[in-house]
Amino acid sequence: MRNQDPQIVLCGHWIYFYDSAVFDIIKTLKPSGRGELEITDVNNRYIEKGLMTFDILDGWWTDAGTFESLHRANTLGCPERGQ
Repeated sequence: MRNQDPQIVLCGHWIYFYDSAVFDIIKTLKPSGRGELEITDVNNRYIEKGLMTFDILDGWWTDAGTFESLHRANTLGCPERGQ
């Protein structure tokens, strides 16, 4: 049963931004039981190294499933590059 009085009201949609170290991390990963590399394993490595950070975005949401919506997401996420 869902909590009828939640302490926070946030929706869990995630946007991941990584530095170039992500490629070194990916090289160390082993496929999961599904036979795929898992983004959770990447995130866990950043957490283990004390490098994971987060922020709460306020004011918009967009899909990134098409080229147009991906461009919109990039423009919203990095407005200085959205020319």
